Amino acid sequence: MNKHGVRDLAEIHGLVSDLFPGMSPEDAWERYRLGEEQVAFYEENGYLSHVKILEEDQINALRTELERLMDPGHPGHDLFYEFHSNESGDADKVLFHSLGHWRIAEGFHDVLFNPRFVVPASQLLGTRAVRFWHDQLFCKPARHGGVVAWHQDYSYWTRTTPLQHLTCWVGLDDASADNGCIHYIPGSHKWELLDKIELAGDMDGLSALLSDAQRKAYENRVAVEMPAGYGTFHHPKMVHGSYENRSERPRRAFVINVFADGTLSNSDEVLLEGVPSIAKGKKMEGRFFPLLYTPPNTKEPVY
Repeated sequence: MNKHGVRDLAEIHGLVSDLFPGMSPEDAWERYRLGEEQVAFYEENGYLSHVKILEEDQINALRTELERLMDPGHPGHDLFYEFHSNESGDADKVLFHSLGHWRIAEGFHDVLFNPRFVVPASQLLGTRAVRFWHDQLFCKPARHGGVVAWHQDYSYWTRTTPLQHLTCWVGLDDASADNGCIHYIPGSHKWELLDKIELAGDMDGLSALLSDAQRKAYENRVAVEMPAGYGTFHHPKMVHGSYENRSERPRRAFVINVFADGTLSNSDEVLLEGVPSIAKGKKMEGRFFPLLYTPPNTKEPVY
């Protein structure tokens, strides 16, 4: 419990509500596994979109939790790893961004174990056991929502190794180009790792780090427009970002970041604010990095 009597849900490595179904690994695999063509598309392009993650009642429950979580006065506020009411600092370009809500709200805790998420995640990691890394919320209000600049996720995650990570972005609103949906540069997951940039800064700040050929690839960028409740998975080196929201609709989304079981700490420093450090070279596991799913035919970790 924190000082306000809110239980830290990181203590529980399993479902705490009935929002998502409990299923055996075998039944979940049989029902929700991706087709071979979907996996092949991911491997070639670096992303896979339009995967249904949530039903309507689950969307509504998470929207309600999100509204409460965005209040800095929430009694579980001290359990966040990070909390930015507006990470951009510009009142005309608002980007709410936080990490750690899985510790506070039951629905956002349980969505980590959602079979619609964990089975595709396992497949895209090479049919590996899936371990949680951290979550994120990204919210852009109507008419003046800010950007998430072009970037590669792993440039912020080199404190963990090897590179065997995966991101899933899920919309709680219909996402379109006019309200700031996620964009990808197909094939950019095959580029080298680039330096990290300011996430809520200049949308095109990454371009200064690119070759002429890479800059030309921007011409082929793809806007991933999806209904609420659908998710898009992407590779940790995939170059992606989202433009401002100038529509009359909000654009709310959550992100689940995972890695294959067997990932190691690559730093003796604190990995997430408020989380005890894991010595460099030691396995990422324990209270804050739960095992989410082990597929029926698990491959051995590759170090």
